[in-house]
Amino acid sequence: MMVELGKNPLLPIFLIVAVDVLGLTLMIPLLPFYAEKLGASPVQVGWLIGVYALFQLFSGPLLGRMSDHTGRKPLLIASQIGTLIGFLITAFAPSLWLVFLGRIIDGATAGNLTLAQAYIVDVTKPEDRAKSFGIIGIAFGLGFLVGPAVSGFLAQFDYRYPMFAAAFMSFTSILATTFLLPPNRAGHPRAGVAGPAGRRLSIVQWGEYVRYFKQPEVAPMLWQFLAFTFSFSMFIAGFPLFCERRLTWNGQPFGPEQTGYTWAYVGFLGIFLQGPGLGRLVKRFGERALNRVGFSAYIVGYLLMAFTYSIPMLMLAGTVMVFGGLVRPTLTSLISHATPRDEQGVVMGLTQSINSISQIAAPPLAGLMIEHSLLSGWGLVAGLVAAAGLALATHSARLPQRATVEIDT
Repeated sequence: MMVELGKNPLLPIFLIVAVDVLGLTLMIPLLPFYAEKLGASPVQVGWLIGVYALFQLFSGPLLGRMSDHTGRKPLLIASQIGTLIGFLITAFAPSLWLVFLGRIIDGATAGNLTLAQAYIVDVTKPEDRAKSFGIIGIAFGLGFLVGPAVSGFLAQFDYRYPMFAAAFMSFTSILATTFLLPPNRAGHPRAGVAGPAGRRLSIVQWGEYVRYFKQPEVAPMLWQFLAFTFSFSMFIAGFPLFCERRLTWNGQPFGPEQTGYTWAYVGFLGIFLQGPGLGRLVKRFGERALNRVGFSAYIVGYLLMAFTYSIPMLMLAGTVMVFGGLVRPTLTSLISHATPRDEQGVVMGLTQSINSISQIAAPPLAGLMIEHSLLSGWGLVAGLVAAAGLALATHSARLPQRATVEIDT
């Protein structure tokens, strides 16, 4: 890496992302049940996710552009404060519309992950970048291990307790950013000169974004990213509602506790595919091969989930989908390597916009299908979208490849 371990800014970034993800994962198993308690339909539950992503779609590029001038740290703190406010409003909401307000505020200031990724690009050499992105994968793995389990346990006593815990995690993340993260020197880019993470575009410059879907090296991977995020967003949004309607525990429908423990099980297994483990796999098999393995795992997992009627089948589907976790880090790295340095900011911003679009459209679709008792259809549609991603990945593997940098262990 560029710096010694004792001075490595990636360590506080890891802590910050881990705490942020922990706060997020405290909410994931609970929010659908909490919203239903306040009278939400499955479609409205989907829109609670969609409205967050809608506001994030506009705020993310704006925060990124602002951070190119002010540095990542001040905007990261502002984003985290918005998350904290959103959690507190949601926790004290007496009605559904205030839950929507909390989600809107959180989405309007959302940019934690985007800014963290930009910071990583700023402080790492190109040959270390893919491995550095792996720390975000580790943070997600730890978050999905601890957060859902704690959420499920606390929800037994009061649905608000996990939200208070999420707010506390968010506050802790603000302190970590303020006191542990070294400020980076973004400066004020001169006209026509890209910053360390490359140029950025505003949300209204769709023509500039579209041209990347016409570039033969980048376009197939962007479409793969859309297939990945859309199918995964369908799964995330629909999973708690699916379990509530399809599975029972001790004669009672699945609730936040059982759903949280299931997420924790998947998160525990996912840790082994990140960090040094990911580096060794990439060195042996290559990023493109692992990307295809990840898509294949998602397809099989979603299809198994569609026909899950028992807890053992649920565990099998979750175990298979763990290997789908290979998609995000390998595909992000492939996109990064296929993009010139001065275009990094644009393309990374584009991937976040793709993720937001998926989260706007997919959760309401999942809610609509579940509301109309199309439980198996929910899993089948997610599997078909992932299959489209695999087809694109397989086609891309047959094309001439630019040289890529392997991840060192």
